[in-house]
Amino acid sequence: MQHVVKKARDLSLPLLSGVVAALAWANLDPHSYEAVVHASPFGEHGPLSLHFIVNDLFMVLFFGIATGEIVEAVLPGGSLNPPKKAVNPLLGTIGGVAGPVLAFLAYLYFIGRMDLAGGWGIPTATDIALAWLVARLAFGPQHPAVSFLLLLAVADDAIGLVIIGVFYPDPHHPVEPAFLALVGVALAAAWGMRKAGVKSFWAYLAVPGLLSWAGLFFAHVHPALALVPVVPFMPTAGHDDGMFSEAEEHHGDTLNRFQHFFHAPVDFGLFAFGLANAGVVFGVVGDASWAVLFALMVGKTVGIYVCSMGAHLAGFPLPEGMDGRSLFVAGLTAAIGLTVALFVAGVAYTDATAVGAAKMGALLSAGAAPLVLFAARVLRVRGEAPQPAAAPAPAPVVASYSTLPPPAE
Repeated sequence: MQHVVKKARDLSLPLLSGVVAALAWANLDPHSYEAVVHASPFGEHGPLSLHFIVNDLFMVLFFGIATGEIVEAVLPGGSLNPPKKAVNPLLGTIGGVAGPVLAFLAYLYFIGRMDLAGGWGIPTATDIALAWLVARLAFGPQHPAVSFLLLLAVADDAIGLVIIGVFYPDPHHPVEPAFLALVGVALAAAWGMRKAGVKSFWAYLAVPGLLSWAGLFFAHVHPALALVPVVPFMPTAGHDDGMFSEAEEHHGDTLNRFQHFFHAPVDFGLFAFGLANAGVVFGVVGDASWAVLFALMVGKTVGIYVCSMGAHLAGFPLPEGMDGRSLFVAGLTAAIGLTVALFVAGVAYTDATAVGAAKMGALLSAGAAPLVLFAARVLRVRGEAPQPAAAPAPAPVVASYSTLPPPAE
């Protein structure tokens, strides 16, 4: 049973199942779907609706774990440490964010729909779990392109968190900056707890976590980001064994215990996220759908390729074992923008039709997966990480009569 559960998590089956269930329900009985997802004792779209519970409460843990991965990546042994080896994928990340934004806006300008330009942040981030899964299938588990893609996905998700917090506050209410002082109090509390040697992650969630959530909620900034400023203060092991490494399960530091306690609930809770966010009626496919899809499939792929290859030519090389072909396939893999793209689509627009169309574009980006596998086969990029050459074995020492000292007289 443990093997089955682990396999389901590795394959992102809860999220995919929630997406499929939402699409089926929304298209077979859209009225009941809307009633269940958005119904609340405080009125439609109010607190305690399924949509509120998932997006404003559950996603706090999702983004908290994502922040933890970023924190670990900068520790010794992590993919962002030392900085020199991260230069190429980080420059690729710039292309992976700027490319989709430019492609999105260019597409809308070309078709004369700049009224949809507010959704420019939707295609900027990569779905870490799905991209990792597809990359392992395309390249093989030990290929350096898998680590390259993971680093790139973590970095552009970090940028995605900033974009959500800064550019996408609650569209129905103006920002109330005074309440952001509570976030400052939360930061001070988290810093004080770390200095005092507090090891319980529950304490970080209960005090600075709640303060941060309340500050963002009442300031009308999306409260799903509440743990983003808190998690970096959780004590760490001081080094990183690598993302998805089983060795981390044996670390007893606060950050690792937080991540491992909530990882399985979050992985399976993504079923509810898919159910609450992916219920799009197929008839709402429109200009926003094609703009998001074009930005992900073309803008992200080209942006990553151009910036990473440019960095390579400028003296910041690709990881050993990668070339232009594997870089192209990695860029195409990064076009899978399901989870964060769905989330941003829900806050980027106020018009329900535009929200549905943008979400459909995010869902269609999952179609990059078979294209990645096809491209990997055609370009023959599958392989293993290069192994360092073994040092030559020392010549055996063989005593011979000719080399022995003469007998003593």
